[in-house]
Amino acid sequence: MKLPQLPRNVWVMTATSFLTDISSEMIANLMPLFLSNVLGVGTALIGLIDGIAETTASLMKLYSGALSDRLGKRKWLAVAGYGLSTVAKPFLYFASSWGWVLGVRFADRMGKGIRTAPRDALIAGSIDEKQRGLAFGLHRAGDTAGAFIGLGIAALVIYLTQQGATLLTRETFQVVVLVSFIPALLAVVLLAWLARDVQTEKKSALPAFSLAGFDGRFKLFLLASILFTLGNSSDAFIILRGQERGLNLLQIMGMLMTFNAVYSLLSGPLGALSDKIGRRKLIFGGWLFYALVYLGFSLAQTGAHVWALFGLYGLFYALTEGAAKAFVADLVPDEMRGRAYGLYHASLALSAFPASLIAGLLWQGWGAWTGFGPAAPFLFGSVMALAAVAVFTVQSQGHEIQHS
Repeated sequence: MKLPQLPRNVWVMTATSFLTDISSEMIANLMPLFLSNVLGVGTALIGLIDGIAETTASLMKLYSGALSDRLGKRKWLAVAGYGLSTVAKPFLYFASSWGWVLGVRFADRMGKGIRTAPRDALIAGSIDEKQRGLAFGLHRAGDTAGAFIGLGIAALVIYLTQQGATLLTRETFQVVVLVSFIPALLAVVLLAWLARDVQTEKKSALPAFSLAGFDGRFKLFLLASILFTLGNSSDAFIILRGQERGLNLLQIMGMLMTFNAVYSLLSGPLGALSDKIGRRKLIFGGWLFYALVYLGFSLAQTGAHVWALFGLYGLFYALTEGAAKAFVADLVPDEMRGRAYGLYHASLALSAFPASLIAGLLWQGWGAWTGFGPAAPFLFGSVMALAAVAVFTVQSQGHEIQHS
């Protein structure tokens, strides 16, 4: 199937995510710098804020995915989620404390939790399984291309307001917040206007929190993903690592744009590759590659090292993000797909809470304890990735036995 022949919903969801990420990434990647440079918040609290926000999203992902199965409809739950996030963002303009930031992040992640599972189920239900990897890869490419453009706009704002500065100012952050509202609003309008719902053949009556009905392959993949995510703390720590190693604001934006350029350019081709050679190989290789990159972050001596490694980090995401989502769809029947995506996203988000908190504590500690330093979170992440690979190997062997 050629790209122009892909179903309408795939293109609409890709464009929606493209616009949303222009908005979101303008703010999200400056958030740890705003908290650290402007509000004086330490890494443990930054990790706690990120963890609470993602945990909130996780609970909504579970309920929203199961609800979309029961209703047999996906679109309007996705629209509601994108809408809530759009309404929440402008309130960051007035943020004067970490509690205010947490409140906005809470609402924004609530919106993400509402939309994510129905959106992924809508994509999966709109495309033949033989092109599913291509569809999710294209979606991730659009999402990441939006992030690249959003970061470019944020970099332009920084260049015009505080060129060459190392620390972010409140005024610059406020300008970025105002600009970010425009693409977020356009995304909601586009999705509501052009997307078409895809109804399921059956409506699941199982509770959202239940693993009943799923086979062992899905459960083991879920376990491996949870172990991996426990070491995959917020990218905020990579941003702070870059600043700690000497990068100024514009250089940090350049580093982030490099990551998103690599991620965007490779997501589509690697997603399509997963249709040909299998998702398992890409996920397995991607997790091993991640372990090496995170080991590199722990050993980085200069800002240039962090920048180069963050570019390679984009390759990891391109290898695994689309392939993992398509792999979930491969493991479960259509009528349970919304709940499966809800469980998958929720498990990752619930794991992200301790992951970010652990990373912050390992870096700076808490109270009288000063932690182990900036390298520690990345060493921990590398070890957890290897543990996930071990479990995924068991899952793969189980799959081979079942089909032998």
